Amino acid sequence: MDNFLRLISALNDPTRIRIIKFLQQHGRSCVCELQHSFDMGQPRLSRHLKILKDALFLDVDREGTKAFYTIAPGDEMANQLLKTLDSLSLQLPEKISMEEIKQLKKEAA
Repeated sequence: MDNFLRLISALNDPTRIRIIKFLQQHGRSCVCELQHSFDMGQPRLSRHLKILKDALFLDVDREGTKAFYTIAPGDEMANQLLKTLDSLSLQLPEKISMEEIKQLKKEAA
């Protein structure tokens, strides 16, 4: 029961559902890619990612100063919830790659 409530609580936000759907569609993504793709401030995004990671929906892989997120291989209940999310039709942002972010920063300088 506790596991179910933890999972449902983590999904009780439209932004977190969109983040999961985005990662399902685009795969491994750096925080900077998520931040630019969602046009979201880093503190707010980090809070959403922490909630999803704590609920075991996401894995994080650190490479130097960068953190990359992927959908975690969850337990049966988490996988059923993720499968249900697959059927949702949501408007998602396009993925802005690290190369595009570097270019945007050069143009802004």
